[in-house]
Amino acid sequence: MMKRFILVIIMMISTFGIFSFTSNTTDAKRTSYASYYHDKFNGRKTASGEVFDNSKFTAANRTLPFGTNIKVTNLDNGKSVIVRVNDRGPYHSSRALDMSKAAFDEIGNTNHGTIPVEYEIVD
Repeated sequence: MMKRFILVIIMMISTFGIFSFTSNTTDAKRTSYASYYHDKFNGRKTASGEVFDNSKFTAANRTLPFGTNIKVTNLDNGKSVIVRVNDRGPYHSSRALDMSKAAFDEIGNTNHGTIPVEYEIVD
């Protein structure tokens, strides 16, 4: 009887631990690198079906749902921008975001191919 009780307690603790971990992951800030789209992608369809426009504040991410708004902060200068995920990518392991040129230029310098960023989901 005591073994069964201990097993139930362990299962409850495990369940609460998993619940607390998964509920906080949506609010978590993540750090990585971001790059920007080349002009040759203007007018092409994105993975979401939208036509890409380098003058809009959009981004690509491998896992976030389409339509998710994220705040991206340049870790070098503290500047931030809010972008909407409308594409998949980047397909390079060192980067988490491909941003439109307008969004990238808002927080960084397009003379540099990548910038270190922190990003988080916003409502």
